[in-house]
Amino acid sequence: MSEVYFVNTRGRPNRGMLQKLELLCDKVKLGEMIDRSDLVGVKTHFGEAGCTAFIPVMYVRTVVEQVKKADGRPFVTDSNTLYVGGRAHAVSHLRTAANNGFTQETLGAPVIIADGLKGHDFQEVEVDGELLKSVKVASAAYQADALVVISHLTGHEFLGFGGAIKNVSMGLSSRGGKQQMHSDIKPAVNRDRCTACAKCLEWCPTGAISITGKGKEKYAKIDRSKCIGCGECTIMCFKGAIQARLSGVLENAQSKCVEYAKGILKGKEDKVAFFNFLMNVTPDCDCWNYNDARAVEDIGILASRDMVAIEQASLDLLNEKAGKDFFKSIYPVVDCASQVEYAEKLGLGSREYELISLDDE
Repeated sequence: MSEVYFVNTRGRPNRGMLQKLELLCDKVKLGEMIDRSDLVGVKTHFGEAGCTAFIPVMYVRTVVEQVKKADGRPFVTDSNTLYVGGRAHAVSHLRTAANNGFTQETLGAPVIIADGLKGHDFQEVEVDGELLKSVKVASAAYQADALVVISHLTGHEFLGFGGAIKNVSMGLSSRGGKQQMHSDIKPAVNRDRCTACAKCLEWCPTGAISITGKGKEKYAKIDRSKCIGCGECTIMCFKGAIQARLSGVLENAQSKCVEYAKGILKGKEDKVAFFNFLMNVTPDCDCWNYNDARAVEDIGILASRDMVAIEQASLDLLNEKAGKDFFKSIYPVVDCASQVEYAEKLGLGSREYELISLDDE
């Protein structure tokens, strides 16, 4: 069985949460995982502008310091969002990150947006998925020698919950990759938002887009018979005028996320560590420009080298604390456990785990 280490939120002198996090780093053998001079991506969520529920910067800095202690070369990273908000391209993303406290000065490591300026920097990676044959991995994640994934457990309206799988898949893919995971792929044009700027035409590989109409009535039009659903037009439109249809999301989004996680971790399976924070658990993810009050009492932090095991342990602890299937009670139409089951099926880990508490050490 995979080992999942746990610390609760109780502290005492010289044994606060940051010291406990250091102990978790030791237990998952972070130092042995990282070779000298490895470029190590520390994946976290910088939080949308207006959100205050994301994992605070001092926790991420503590992990950065442990990577340095192992002679690694850490950088802190996230990728651009599909939606038009405070993190849709690297300029606004870095500004939002800085406003939320994530800078090179506060972290002790550079902040790098993994998929580049506009979300087009990615590497195509083949996967043996049931829905996707290849995935678009953000370049910085693809080129990193090792990854440390720091995830904030929250609810999610499409996936049921977001943890390590969502943090890796949506967080380390290109904007086009996010479009694949969120929709049935083929987009449509919102004529009220379209300014007929024609930027989308430059990125359509099949010539499926044209500008139609006259004068102020011009707008982009997509020939769906030519569209292959690559998502490049969607991610290039910063007016939010080309939108993905959401049919099929609840049925397929979890499987696509798992397939993306497999592609992103491909070749790094033995050089990844996961930390799940079961603190300030909110009904919605940190991508919103607000956050609701925490929905359950803080539980603690989990750490493991097994993505599936840490997700299963997180759900088990949360449900035990809440006395019910916690995320099912918030999103009853979503079976959030299916992503964990599919991840096990694809060989990303095991749902069988041993939970090891470090609070008595």
